[in-house]
Amino acid sequence: MSWILQAISDELQGQEVEVKQDMLVGRHQDCDLVLQSSAISRRHAAFSVRDEQLWLTDLNSSNGTFVNDARIAQETLLTQGDIVQFANLKFALLAENADLLIDENLDIAAGQTAADNHAQKMNEQGMPSLTERSAETAVNHEGMPQHVAVPKPAPIPEGVDPHAKAEPTPIPVEQPVSRVEQEVEQQKNVSVGLMTIIVIIILAVLAFVFFK
Repeated sequence: MSWILQAISDELQGQEVEVKQDMLVGRHQDCDLVLQSSAISRRHAAFSVRDEQLWLTDLNSSNGTFVNDARIAQETLLTQGDIVQFANLKFALLAENADLLIDENLDIAAGQTAADNHAQKMNEQGMPSLTERSAETAVNHEGMPQHVAVPKPAPIPEGVDPHAKAEPTPIPVEQPVSRVEQEVEQQKNVSVGLMTIIVIIILAVLAFVFFK
């Protein structure tokens, strides 16, 4: 991307300078942009191009470098339409492809407007009548098209039976506990408890006899 410096000061009225790479601005003959004015320092300022952006740095000039009437003390990013001033000489910064971008935006806007107008027209007209429909498509008295091809269904994968019925998932049913089983279980618990008590008593008697 490149930029155009368009002189707007009376001394350089109408002159243009293209900036597409780093440039040194000053009064000395080895500068890329030579400005013959006593107010301009020998090496006044420098343009830097990085990542398709344009930066301007003042090189400790005597009469200063300005962007939009504000004196800059450090590297400053420039944008389309900025007024760059070296001492008393002013330039307007223009992007070289600005006109192309404007034309592209206008074409896009025109295309969008045409599409919106077409949609609005279709909305206002509503659905076409039967007489306005294509004569190649036959319709019945209800306005439904006839002899319209029906799309084929998607093929059935191999190994899949379309007529197979899904097997029901078995649901576990909890079997109720009968009262007889409950009684038997209780009797077993009572018997075990009694036997335990008898064994404890016998052990206690034996211990008493042996250790008396």
